[in-house]
Amino acid sequence: MLRATLRSFLAHKGRLLLSALAVLLSVAFVTGSLIFSDTVTRTFDRLFASTAADVTVGPPGDLRERMPSGAVRTVPASLADRIAGVPGVAAVHVEAAVHNLTVVDSRNRPVGPTTGAPTIASNWYAAEHSPVELTRGRAPHGPEEALLDANTAARKKVRIGHTLTVLAPPGSFRVRVVGIVTFTTTNPGAALLYLDTPTAQTKLLGAAGQASSLAVDAAPGVPDDVLKARVAAALGPGYELRTAAEQAKNAAEQLGDFLKVIKYVMLGFAGVAVLVGVFLIVNTFSMLIAQRTRELGLLRALGADRRQVRRSVLAEALLLGLVGSTLGLATGIGLAAGLIALLGLAGMNLSASEMVVGPGTPVAAYLVGLVVTFVAAYLPARRAAAVSPMAALADAEVAGVGKPLRVRGLVGALVGLAGAAALAGCAASEETGRAAPLLGVGIVLTLVAMVVAGPLLVRPLIRVLGGAFPRVFGSVGRLSQRNALRNPRRTGATAAALMVGLALVGGLSVASSSMAASFDQQIDRTLGADFVVQNTNFMPFPAEVTAAVRGVPGAALVVRQRFSPVAVRLPDGKRVESTAAGYDPRLDEVAHVPYARGGTPDVMAADALGMDAEFAADHGLRPGDAVPVLFPGGRTALLRVAALTELDAPRGPGMAGGLFMGLATLERYVPGGQDAALYVNAAAGVDAELLRKRLEAALFPYPQVQVRDQADYKELIRQQISVMLMLVYGLLALAIIIAVLGVVNTLALSVVERTREIGLLRAIGLSRAQLRRMIHLESVVIAVFGAVLGLGLGLVWGLSAQRVLALEKMTALAVPWPVMVEVLLGSVVVGLAAAVLPALRAARMNVLTAIAHE
Repeated sequence: MLRATLRSFLAHKGRLLLSALAVLLSVAFVTGSLIFSDTVTRTFDRLFASTAADVTVGPPGDLRERMPSGAVRTVPASLADRIAGVPGVAAVHVEAAVHNLTVVDSRNRPVGPTTGAPTIASNWYAAEHSPVELTRGRAPHGPEEALLDANTAARKKVRIGHTLTVLAPPGSFRVRVVGIVTFTTTNPGAALLYLDTPTAQTKLLGAAGQASSLAVDAAPGVPDDVLKARVAAALGPGYELRTAAEQAKNAAEQLGDFLKVIKYVMLGFAGVAVLVGVFLIVNTFSMLIAQRTRELGLLRALGADRRQVRRSVLAEALLLGLVGSTLGLATGIGLAAGLIALLGLAGMNLSASEMVVGPGTPVAAYLVGLVVTFVAAYLPARRAAAVSPMAALADAEVAGVGKPLRVRGLVGALVGLAGAAALAGCAASEETGRAAPLLGVGIVLTLVAMVVAGPLLVRPLIRVLGGAFPRVFGSVGRLSQRNALRNPRRTGATAAALMVGLALVGGLSVASSSMAASFDQQIDRTLGADFVVQNTNFMPFPAEVTAAVRGVPGAALVVRQRFSPVAVRLPDGKRVESTAAGYDPRLDEVAHVPYARGGTPDVMAADALGMDAEFAADHGLRPGDAVPVLFPGGRTALLRVAALTELDAPRGPGMAGGLFMGLATLERYVPGGQDAALYVNAAAGVDAELLRKRLEAALFPYPQVQVRDQADYKELIRQQISVMLMLVYGLLALAIIIAVLGVVNTLALSVVERTREIGLLRAIGLSRAQLRRMIHLESVVIAVFGAVLGLGLGLVWGLSAQRVLALEKMTALAVPWPVMVEVLLGSVVVGLAAAVLPALRAARMNVLTAIAHE
C-alpha cells in the first residue's frame, strides 16, 4: 500500500500541483508574518538594549498621551548634581530632547519623515549607549550649529555647511550643519538632529536649566535595579525611574502595536488562503477519487481493506502538505525579505542578513500545511474507503447525488437559521459588547451554511444565470450549462472558493462605505468653520503658527483647539483615562454643538467641564456635580459638570466621554501647551478662496501645516478609510488567485474525466473553437454563480456590520453598488481567464485517442 500510494502520488503530481500552490500560499503568509515580526522584534530589542541608559530619570508618566498636548514635560537639570553623589553612579548626562518636531531645508522642504517615524532633536554628548557616532565634521558649539544623521542627510541631499530651519515648540530657529553622525545600530527610520546642551535646553525645551530626562550610568558591578532604588531614595517622589531593561520593554511595547497590525494583516491573508485553499483541495481529491474508482476497486479486490484505502488517500494528502509546506516556508522567507526591503524604502534600515527564523516558524509552517491538507482530504478519503470492490470495478461513481444533498440541505438549513438568528440578534442589540460577538458568530455560521447547502442552489441559480446561453450560443451554450449542472457538489465546491473572497469584499465594502458616509454627515452637521488649520500628522504646532494665522487679512475669527490627557474619577468609583479638548470662548461660531443641558458659555466658565450626556448618565453624573480630574504632571482639579452634549459622532481611541472645557481652564492646569487645530472664519465680504490663498501663503514657512475646508476633511477621512479598502482588495486579489486555481483545477480534471465524451462530440461535428467556447462558458457560469452567492452573503454581513457601527454613532448606511457591479463583471473575466488552459488542452486532443480513452 505504501508503494502504491507513492506511485499514485507521483502519477498524479501534475493534477495536485495547483492544490500544492494553495498550500504554499497559506504557509507563505503564516511564515512570512512570523519571520518578519521576529526579525523586527529582535532587531529593535538589540537597539533598545544597547541605547538605553542604566537608569533613566524623567517626569512622572501618570497618563498615556494619545493626543499630545504639546507641553514639553521636564525635570530640573540640577538633579544631575544630586544623582552624581549617589553611591554606584559612574556618570550622569542631561538629556534635552523633543520628538515630532519639523526640520526644513533652505527650500522649505521637510528634512525628516512626514509620516511614521518621528524627527527627533536632542543635545549632543558622547556616551556608550548613544545610537550614533560622529563620523564627519565636528561636534556642535553655540546656538547656530547642529549635527544630522547620515541616512537623512543622504536621503535629503544635506551636506556639511547647509542651513536648516528647526520648527520647535518654543519657536523656529536656524542652524548650520557642522557634522554628520552615523547609526551604530539599526536605524528605526527617524531623523536625528543634535545641538549642544545649552542650545537644546533653551531652543527645544524653552528654558535653561531643564532636562527632558537624565541618563545615569552605573559603576562597574552595580546592578541597574540596585542603582534605581538608590537614586529613587535620593530624589524622593515625583519622578519616574526606569532601568535599561524597563526602558527597552516600554519602547518595545510601543513598537509592538505597529508589529501587531502588520502581523494580523498577514495572518488575515493566510486565513483567507487557508479557507479558500481547503475548497480547492477537497474538490481536487474528490475528483481524483472519482477518476480512480477502478484503481481503488482493484486495490480492494486484491485484499486492501477500507482503512488501508483511507490511509492511502490521507497519506497522499500529507505528502501534498509536506511539499506545499516546504515550498511555502521558502516562499515565506522571501516574503519576509520583501517586507524588510519595503521598510528600507520607508527609511527603516533592517538587514535581511539578520533575519530571524525561530524554531516555532518551521513548526507552524508544517503544522498549517499538513493540517490543512489532512482536514481537506478527510471526507474524500472516507468516500474512497466506502467504495465496494464490485461497484468500483463496474466504474460506478463514488458519490451519489440524491440522499447526500438532502442531508446537506437539512444541515445547511439548520446552521443557516442559527446564523440568521445571530445576525438578527446583532441588529437588535443596543450594546456594542453584545452585538459584535453576535456578528462574528453570525458570519461564521452563515458562511458554513452557504458552503454546506451551496450545491442545492446550483440547479436553480445556474439555470437562471446560464438561461440565455442556449439562445445566444446555441447547442454549445446548452452543453456548457448542462455541464455545470451535471455535478452540483463539484460546482458548489468550485464556486465556494470565489464566494468566500467576494463575501469578505462585499461585507467590508458596505461597512467602509457606511463609515465614510457617517463621517461625511458628521462633518456637515458639526463643522461650521470656513477652514481648519492642522498639522498633517495631527500633532500640535508652535505658537508662531497661530500668530501667523491671526495676522492674515480677512481672517475674522480664529478659535484654538488643544488636547490633553486626563483621568476622571467618577461617582461609580471608576477611573477613566481620556483626552480632553480645550476651546476658545467663541466655539459656537465655528462648530454646531447640540446640547442636552447647558451651553458653550457654561463650559467656558472657570473650572467647568462639558461631556456627553450618555457618558454622564452611564456613570451617574448630573450638571453641577464636581468631578476630580488628574492632568499631566500630577496636577489635580475639581471641575464642575456644566453642560451635557448630544453629539451623535463616533469617538476615537482615548476620547471617552467627549470631555471638553474652556482653553483658559486647560491652560491653568496644563501650561505651555500647543494648539492642535485652528478654526478660521472669513470676514464678511471676503471670498473664501481668497482667504485660503492668503492662509496658505502665510503658512508657507510651515510645510507640516495644512489648510482644509469641509471637502478636504471628507477627502481626508476617505483616504484613511481607503487604507482598509486596500486591505480588502488585497484579500480579494488573493482569494481570486486561489479561486482561479480552483476553477482551473476543476476544469482540467473535468476535461480528463470527460475525455471520451469530448472525443465523441468532436467526432459528430463539434469544432475546436466550439469546444473552447463550451468550456469557457462553463467556467464563466460557475464563476458568476460564486460571485452572486458571495456578494449576496457579503451584503447581509455588511448590513449587519452597519448596525454595530450605528451603536458607535456611525449611523449612515451606504451600499457601494458600483463596486458590486464591477465585482460581478470581474467574475466573468475570472471565469474566462480560468478556462484558457483547460480549453486549450481539450481542443488539442486527438479525436480517435480521446474516443479510445478509458
